[in-house]
Parts: sequence; C-alpha cells; structure tokens
Amino acid sequence: MAVRQGGLSIKPLFIHGPAPGYRMALCVVLSFVMMLSSRIAGDDWMASVRTQLSTLVSPIQWLVSMPGKGVSWASVSLSSQTSLIDQNRQLSDELLEKKVRLQRMQTLEAENAQLRDLLKARPRRDIDYMMAELVMLDNDPYRQQMIIDRGEGDGAYIGQPVIDASGVAGKVIEVSRFTSRVLLINDIQQAVPIQVVRNGLRFIVQGTGDPDGLQVLHVPNNADIRPGDLLVTSGLGGEFPAGYPVATISDVQNSTNGPFAQVDARSASHLERSRHFLMLFAHNLPDEALTQVRLSPAALSAVNMVLKQPGEVLHAR
Repeated sequence: MAVRQGGLSIKPLFIHGPAPGYRMALCVVLSFVMMLSSRIAGDDWMASVRTQLSTLVSPIQWLVSMPGKGVSWASVSLSSQTSLIDQNRQLSDELLEKKVRLQRMQTLEAENAQLRDLLKARPRRDIDYMMAELVMLDNDPYRQQMIIDRGEGDGAYIGQPVIDASGVAGKVIEVSRFTSRVLLINDIQQAVPIQVVRNGLRFIVQGTGDPDGLQVLHVPNNADIRPGDLLVTSGLGGEFPAGYPVATISDVQNSTNGPFAQVDARSASHLERSRHFLMLFAHNLPDEALTQVRLSPAALSAVNMVLKQPGEVLHAR
C-alpha cells in the first residue's frame, strides 16, 4: 500500500504478508500430506471426504441453479397463446406417433417372449428407475460432467446408468447425500460396449469431448458398418443394461495404412438441452451377455432378431 507524505505517494520497501513462494510451498506440503493420508488410510477415506465436501457445497449448487430454473419458468409463463397452441399441436402429433409405435412395440414384445420361450432363454427382468433433474454442468472444457439432484439419500450409487428421453447420457461417478456427479457419454474417459442393431456386431464407443461426438474403436476395414446404423448398449461389462440407444453412425473412413477404420458417431442423447433424466437401478441385473448358450445358426439368427428390440420394461420407484 502506498504511503502519502507531503503530497507525494511513496511505495513501501517491504511488503507485509506471506511471500508467494511460501504459499506455493505450503500448497505442495498439503498436497503431499493428503496423498500420504490417502495412501495410509486407503481410497475409501478420501472418497468419504469428497462425499462430505460435496454434501457441504450442495446448497451452493442449488442456489447457482436457481437463475436457470427461474428463466425457464418465466419463459413458459410469458409464452404467447400462439406459441402455446403450436407447441400443444406438436406435442399432440408426437403423442399420436408414440401411441402408434407403442402398439407395434406390444406386438414385438409378444414375439420376443415367444422366441425366448422356444429358445429356453431367460426372460429379461424389469428395471426400476427414478427421475432426476440437472443442477449444473461442469465448466471445465476438458471434462464432460454434470451434477443432478439425486444423491445417496435417494438410492443413487456409483456406476448407475443415466439416460434421457433419447438415449444413454452417462453414468454416476460420485455420490453425495443430495446430489450425484455424472460422467457424460461424450467424455473422453467414457467407454460403452455397444452393438450394431442391423447385424449384431459388437464394438466399444468412446467419447471425444465434443457435445455429441463419439468414436467407435477398433472397427476392421472390412466390417459391415455404415452411416445411419443405430448403436445400442450390448450389456457386456454389466454397467449398462442391453438395448438402450447410444449413438448413430455418422461417418466411416477405411484406413489405407492400418487394419482399422475411423468410425464417427453422433450421440443419441441430447445432452446440450436435456434437463430431466432417468437413473436406472441396474446394479442387481445379471450380465445377460455372459449367460448365452451355444446355439445353432438358425437359433442364433433368431436371437439376434430378438436383441434388436429392447426388452426391458421401466418401472418408476
């Protein structure tokens, strides 16, 4: 702070307070102490600390999300009658279309049940779920994560699948008392086992960091995969139940210098505008892909036809 003497501003020669180097050293020492504590006490201790800290900041996250909810409420309240009529007409058309598809789905479910009975296959179990709403998105451009308003008190758990109205959105990676952190499908650390609906081929889809960009890994140049193919969860690994939409193939480029093609896909979920999600309770479901039996080619073809249609039924908790 400058000192005024005789109308002149004189800067002090010595600055009171800790030097920046000491602050850096203190941060380094604290980091080593935390890493050593985690090493001695185990990862469970640090996970408990992170959970408690997340619980403490939950009210702040809720307050931060209030302006967005207020804007959404105001936009709905101040909508003109014409826009509401148009929106009502659009929703009515979508409802009619969904009802037509539902009628077809009931027939397909009956056919699936008959085929599974003929093949002596285990029937698929129902999946419970609960609703969740977006609280905030991670501002880090290198991480694609979000926080939703369901936590340990609601039954949320680490690894829980999260979907929106169109497809897989991600999975829970951290749970506090009132909120959960979700690793989105387009994060570069997210990888999901998938299956091509058209022919049953199985691959791995990984996020690219783009809003809806995904990449299919290790696809041979001669694989029967083309733009427009729908990719659904295969059930392998036990994290995501089988049959839920993941992405649609957008581009396939065969490699001249290697055995694998570059296959790009668009996420089926609408992460940039979805606010409401379903959290699936799939941790008690058996891994269907690991209990398959050896079948004849004709029976295997019938099973592939069955797997093209999701057989799980959702039940709200």
